[in-house]
Amino acid sequence: MSVKLIKAMLGTLLLGTSLNVAAADQTLLNSSYDIARELFSAYNPMFAKHWEEKTGKTVEIKQSHAGSSAQARSILQGLPADVVTFNQVTDVQILADRGKLIPANWQQLLPNASSPYYSTIAFLVRKGNPKQISDWGDLAKDDVKLVFPNPKTSGNARYTYLAALGYAQKQYGKDDQAALDKFLKKFLANVAVFDTGGRGATTSFVERGIGDVLITFESEVNNIRQQYGSDDYQVVVPKTSILAEFPVAVVAKNAKRNGNEALANEYLSYLYSEPAQRLLAGFNYRVHNDKVKAEFAEKFPEVDLLTVESIIGGWDNAMKTQFASGAKLDQLLKR
Repeated sequence: MSVKLIKAMLGTLLLGTSLNVAAADQTLLNSSYDIARELFSAYNPMFAKHWEEKTGKTVEIKQSHAGSSAQARSILQGLPADVVTFNQVTDVQILADRGKLIPANWQQLLPNASSPYYSTIAFLVRKGNPKQISDWGDLAKDDVKLVFPNPKTSGNARYTYLAALGYAQKQYGKDDQAALDKFLKKFLANVAVFDTGGRGATTSFVERGIGDVLITFESEVNNIRQQYGSDDYQVVVPKTSILAEFPVAVVAKNAKRNGNEALANEYLSYLYSEPAQRLLAGFNYRVHNDKVKAEFAEKFPEVDLLTVESIIGGWDNAMKTQFASGAKLDQLLKR
């Protein structure tokens, strides 16, 4: 399913739902990552139709989008989100650890560790691939300028950094810290702009014309190419990259207060349904449903997907050793 077709369908669905917003029986707030606007704008009317057919009730679904870490902070500061659909586990976990807003066992409440879909990190280059980018090593060349978000504020960017680290580990070995640091320092030095979130990075690359390579989720680079012109951009999926999971959770304390417990749980559970999985694949996300995976197999090249655990021992260690104030990222960014 093309993004253009999805948008055409979305326009019709939104027109139909907008007429009923004032009469909605319930209102749900989904707090999500920066580049998920179009995805959930398409999912929400699909779910609203499902919910009305199941319960006889109408629902208005509101969205809040920013870098996932910024979203988590907003919820801790009082944003009354009923559900989160993030792109990094730690941004959900902090709501359990610090805010006590979700159950400690949230990853066990839905299949696939509460990650209904996943992606990896890929590259978008300009027409003809003038810098001949094919793998992570090419991103450290002297004449290559990169665009991706700031790892301090974006889960998207933390995946990018860790994917680059995973590539370097395969090239040089995990114990050659000098070689790893040299590669990563050059890689980071080539960044032309650090935006706060993935959508800002897309704007810098596509609309402002900054950089030679946009590094972001595979789903995003394919969506951009479809939206802005397949003749103007090319997608490069490296042979080795990272497993990027998209965790979801009901913000139980808020949902209970809002009277939305059943609604919030169904909103996330329905992401695993065949229609929703097909929609997700249409937006270039990789999915778990075997039937849908087979239908979309040609869209997704084989990639050696490294896990955060295999690269750095898990997200807790990554945040402590790489992204905390004064940790490795800050050290590497010092000129």
